[in-house]
Amino acid sequence: MRRTSASDVTRLLRPDLLAMEGYEPIEPTDVLAEALGIPPERVVKLDGNENPYGPSPRALAALADARSYHIYPDPQQRKVRRALAAYLGVDEELVVAGSGSDELIDLVLRATLSPGEGVIDCPPTFGMYSFSTSVCGGRLMEVPRREDFSLDLPGIEEAAGRGGKVIFVASPNNPTGNAATPREVEALLDLGLLVVVDEAYVEFGGESLVSWVTERERLVVLRTFSKWAGLAGLRAGYGVFPPALASLLLRIKPPYNLNVAAQAAVLASLEDVGVLRERVAFLVAEREQLYRKLARVPLLRPYPSQANFLLCRVEGAEARWVRDRLAERGIFVRHFDTPLLRGHLRISVGLPEHTDALLRALEELVATDSHR
Repeated sequence: MRRTSASDVTRLLRPDLLAMEGYEPIEPTDVLAEALGIPPERVVKLDGNENPYGPSPRALAALADARSYHIYPDPQQRKVRRALAAYLGVDEELVVAGSGSDELIDLVLRATLSPGEGVIDCPPTFGMYSFSTSVCGGRLMEVPRREDFSLDLPGIEEAAGRGGKVIFVASPNNPTGNAATPREVEALLDLGLLVVVDEAYVEFGGESLVSWVTERERLVVLRTFSKWAGLAGLRAGYGVFPPALASLLLRIKPPYNLNVAAQAAVLASLEDVGVLRERVAFLVAEREQLYRKLARVPLLRPYPSQANFLLCRVEGAEARWVRDRLAERGIFVRHFDTPLLRGHLRISVGLPEHTDALLRALEELVATDSHR
């Protein structure tokens, strides 16, 4: 048998995927700590928009008490979909859960795109929209946001006329923190597009459009348990879809995409909503405190936010330099090396002690003569 060479294998791969850049993920706490040579508890992780309070007490108890980890999960997600439907006040047939909302973004595109069909992306925004479009063979149609990060509705209308089929709108938007208005979403629906509103951060601010899905055939609303419920590591997302699309997604998704642990944690979290909402209120209050304090730091200009993070423009220094100096002190924030976000940092809202550590470090940087 002839041995296959690496070049032979390469010829069988999709050239467009070989040429594309991968999504740039963040590193977990243990990896960051090992790189710095410090204990994990000394890491101040403000780069992933994770919830510093972690899962709710009932979710932790459910994970510890579960005894069915050796059994495949329900492929139809019956208990989870039923509980989510009751929580949202919608019909169960409209709800589909996924391994994070990332998987649902991918599934929506698999279900809607033929090769080369257009997906409208409005940067700066969540990078998984463009990433999944490329992986699914779609044609990315970028319509940059306006200077205030609002949607460019005339530009989107023009792109829709050139073959745009799907549009993703994060509301509140990551990484800018501003929410889309109902009027803007109405205008998008009038264009005949499939409008996917990603409400990953809606518990922290903005207006949910879940109730609209039953009345508007081309609207999808995505949600996640990663942010408000502290389940980022379990990958538990869900969406509310038009009936025909929900039915198709249940057929084409991987059979066991929401694992046993995630299903148990989701069900328990929905029984602990009071605790989780209280923690959200703490984070919103801390966000406002962080905004006021960062506004007094000469290096940074924070933008208002309705999410659990703040986008900051760096002034009088290079954003990468600030990011790197903070990392040396065990404080990690997100830097985006893209044209529309060059010179900006995104800082997640943490606990009060995280805010204090960040501000102390920033004061040290301001006091140095070498920042540039």
